[in-house]
Amino acid sequence: MTCCNSHSQGRSSLLPFVAALLLVALGAGAFAADDRKPPIVLQSTGAYEVGGKVISKPGDPSQTLSCDHGYVEYFIPEKRRSVGLIMWHSSSTKVWENRWDGGEGYKSIFLRKGYPVYLWDGPRIGRANWSCEPITYTPEYFDQRNFAAWRFGLAYPNWHAGLQFPTADREAWNQATRARYDEFDTLANALLQADAGGQAIDRIGPVVALTNSAGGWRALLSALKARSGNMKGIVAYETPGFVFPEGEGPTPQPTAPYGPNAVPLDEFMKLTKFPIQMVFGDYTETRPIWANSVQMARTFCGIVNRHGGDCEVLLLADAGLHGNSHIAFADLNNQAVAEELSKWLHRKSLDTFAAD
Repeated sequence: MTCCNSHSQGRSSLLPFVAALLLVALGAGAFAADDRKPPIVLQSTGAYEVGGKVISKPGDPSQTLSCDHGYVEYFIPEKRRSVGLIMWHSSSTKVWENRWDGGEGYKSIFLRKGYPVYLWDGPRIGRANWSCEPITYTPEYFDQRNFAAWRFGLAYPNWHAGLQFPTADREAWNQATRARYDEFDTLANALLQADAGGQAIDRIGPVVALTNSAGGWRALLSALKARSGNMKGIVAYETPGFVFPEGEGPTPQPTAPYGPNAVPLDEFMKLTKFPIQMVFGDYTETRPIWANSVQMARTFCGIVNRHGGDCEVLLLADAGLHGNSHIAFADLNNQAVAEELSKWLHRKSLDTFAAD
């Protein structure tokens, strides 16, 4: 009894302390609940290969290799919109999955909005690297080159003032330096990827291609390859590569990285059947390739629109967003960048929900 009375007294003396802890916890919990994003509820998720070919071993046709296919990873929300988003990188799928500081990336942002999301690795890239031809990998010293090419600054470690990158976060820089695959930026490889990309779009269903860098060039070519009418739009973040109708636009340069390359007018007309937006971040005047790409995008859109299409160029600075790099959708203000995309999808009636 003495033991029990002592235990009861000890427990009673703790009650005010426990109550105080509960109040703190409840207060913190309430704050967290107010600040918490809604959960992402998926109907299904998975992956599949698409496209490619089968080659036989020289001298022994009984031995084969299935190769040069692309890889699609998909995420389908329970309550979904009728048009999906295929996210086509030119570095790695990582740039769609997270902000540079590890925060939420476009994949999660748009899943929360109800868009089916498809992450795409083209043939010989990332998870689709089973090539039909020999590939030689030679290490190149890309870290500082990426710093300048992605417009974090003119030369590492001199960051642009006002950059939407966590410049003091060493781990963010570590993640950025590792967010890249070999790209094989030749017209032959772009056409290989475009063929598989067109087949992926045919299989996926209605989709808008979100692209980065040379992924935009490949997606334009894919739209020419797709046999269905499933390509419903392209939003190209900073493409350096373009497609023009023969006899219009700049002189074709088929041996140069990113072209530009020319196609017959009847093929080019496929690019007038859906809306296109070309998006550029800040500091483009500091790198000739990007200053030229902005001008080339305006020329491209002018030709598309002259042939009855719907193409526009968006400088994020003109929308009041400043400090964005070459990969704006992974920058610290990617929620605001995503909001510009949401506005465009709404204006083009690409944000309706699928019927129950």
